[in-house]
Amino acid sequence: MNNLHIGIAQLRPAWGDKPRTVEIITTAIAEAASRDIDLLAFSETFLSGYPFWVCRTNGAAFDDARQGRAYAQFIEAAVEIDGPELAQVAEAAKDHGVSVYLGVNERGARAGRGTVWCTLATIDAEHGIIGAHRKLMPTHDERLVWGIGDAEGLRCHDFGGFRVGGLNCWENWMAHARSALYEDGEDVHISVWPGNEAVTKGLPIFAAQEGRMWCASVCGLLSLSDVPQDFEFYPDLKAEGLDVIFAGGSGIYDPTQTCVARIEPGMEGIASASIDRASLYAARQGFDQSGHYARPDIFDLSIQRRRAGRHG
Repeated sequence: MNNLHIGIAQLRPAWGDKPRTVEIITTAIAEAASRDIDLLAFSETFLSGYPFWVCRTNGAAFDDARQGRAYAQFIEAAVEIDGPELAQVAEAAKDHGVSVYLGVNERGARAGRGTVWCTLATIDAEHGIIGAHRKLMPTHDERLVWGIGDAEGLRCHDFGGFRVGGLNCWENWMAHARSALYEDGEDVHISVWPGNEAVTKGLPIFAAQEGRMWCASVCGLLSLSDVPQDFEFYPDLKAEGLDVIFAGGSGIYDPTQTCVARIEPGMEGIASASIDRASLYAARQGFDQSGHYARPDIFDLSIQRRRAGRHG
């Protein structure tokens, strides 16, 4: 394959509602197929929703009953990698011939069932789930609800001859994490965020420039109206007048840092671009991050690609 058609889905989830969000995902996959998209990416923890309440409700309060109830609702809505929700998504991917990068809240399937990870799942249209990258370090208040990840899923996967990798939100700024993907031959970088383009701080453009690759940046949309009214802190946040939580602002950038596809803030939709190998070769003539500029005779990158602990 000389070209790969990649898409980004900036959509509203049904926060905390797994069945409804799976329907949104599978509908988007079907739409992507109708537009001949080969690979479709969703925002960070699109299934089952970003833990937005923590920074707005004194989430660090110790032994707080209400925070405990909110977290219980959050973990109940999380999914297991081998659970029925992702199986449905994998089935839709296979039926429509569209591979998927999907941000999920992952809970332990056996041990560690009180832990949730921010995970970027990789679903191949033919082979199903082929990767699950747990966010290496939750950012700031996210550490109150997410466990620390590992490098077992920190790797690229082949889609039509293109090496594709991905990172969650601010771990995109982790130089070693990016280097691990460069070392694995990354051609396309999937950069997923909970929302609000301003939070990316220009990282997608920087990644395209640094890696001389294509970068698909997916930001989420979320308003309080997308949250069920039985969520523990819904009445409080409603009373405070909270409305827009995340406004989106997604785009696809080529190796020259040009934005070739965009979804404006506040808008739902799928945008796409057809990428070609020639654009990668041209950009890497002068600077090849994983090739002649890597200097493997000087630098030795060691990556512990194994699942940490026993929380499978």
